Amino acid sequence: MLGMPELPEVEVLRRSLEPHLVGDRIERVVVHSPALREPIPAARLRRRLTGKRIEGLRRRAKYLLIDLEGGETLVVHLGMTGTLTLDGILAPPEIAAEEQTDPHEHVTLLLRSGRRLRFRDPRRFGLFFSLPAAKIERDRHFAHLGIEPLGGELTGTYLHRHAAGRRGPVKPFLMDARVVVGVGNIYSCEALYRAGVHPARSVARIAAVRWEKVASGVREVLAAAIEVGGTTLNDFADGEGKSGYFQIELEVYGREGEPCHRCAGAIRRIVQSGRSTFYCPKCQR
Repeated sequence: MLGMPELPEVEVLRRSLEPHLVGDRIERVVVHSPALREPIPAARLRRRLTGKRIEGLRRRAKYLLIDLEGGETLVVHLGMTGTLTLDGILAPPEIAAEEQTDPHEHVTLLLRSGRRLRFRDPRRFGLFFSLPAAKIERDRHFAHLGIEPLGGELTGTYLHRHAAGRRGPVKPFLMDARVVVGVGNIYSCEALYRAGVHPARSVARIAAVRWEKVASGVREVLAAAIEVGGTTLNDFADGEGKSGYFQIELEVYGREGEPCHRCAGAIRRIVQSGRSTFYCPKCQR
């Protein structure tokens, strides 16, 4: 079973890296392989990142944003199999990258502290680039994005309003990043289970009071996943290499044929928009 990192995993990554990276300085940028879904701009990265102090880490949707002095921001997207880990090194910075490169390591940032920040991505669906912080919201990767689900803007009223005029099923609607960001396949299944809403129900047939339950379900399941370090379905790890444990708390996702924890009925699976959807036919209407 494959599962790409979703919003909780990226937030866990941000929290794990922030206390170690802020205040450190990038001494050297080594691009081992630029071959991602968008080629890594090696020359720009070396020019814009080298010598810069790390000021802070943010998250926008599933993107990790590393803010640097001078107004530049390093943007990282993990794709399906990407990892960003911080390693301590004993070798001098000028030889560490060449002597200790791992398979699938695309970029190494050698830091003044003697540690290195390493981006690996076996399947190469990730992104690694930089741009001025002032241009992020207008950049093509970000301009279309909807609200953040954990910032207080996600309410039943908001979802009800954005569903007006639509007739499609609710699960793909929740996964539409133009409406709300970061609610991927795993967590949309889990949120709808908590809300008691069938994933194939048309958004035109959901009353305002039930939208409040959906909004609460999204907030609750994302917060719970962040609390335990995300979900490790494939090879996600945080910045220190630790796996997440939310998979042991999944109520429906990946549990086809197993008993529902509420009613003991069998969990079912359907395919929506090419993705597996898991639900309880008795508890979700």
